[in-house]
Amino acid sequence: MSQKFTERLRDAVSSQTSLALMKSGADLQFEGQITDYNVAPVAIQSSDAAALNRMTVTVNVKYTNRFDASKNFEQSFTRFTDYSAKDNLSSVEDGLLDEINRQLTEDIFNKAFNNW
Repeated sequence: MSQKFTERLRDAVSSQTSLALMKSGADLQFEGQITDYNVAPVAIQSSDAAALNRMTVTVNVKYTNRFDASKNFEQSFTRFTDYSAKDNLSSVEDGLLDEINRQLTEDIFNKAFNNW
């Protein structure tokens, strides 16, 4: 999941800005880690069976702007998506993670580049 998330954020920065990606010495830098990955029931049907489950992912991101320190931040971002409890997690997990990664990437990109 970590690699897919990283690639999605790189793609967003590459496609939506004129910035070039660098391995070191960059003017803008993202660092982070996945701090929570959770699946839990959210809607109960009769007889205490779950109707919906929720996958939640939290990432902590540190953004550093070498030219304008006022834009630096370190923040946790959390997103989730619900799925039918009838579905086997392993069969829907990739799609759920794609959607959560898309949402997280948008949030992080908007926080970092909202003044561009």
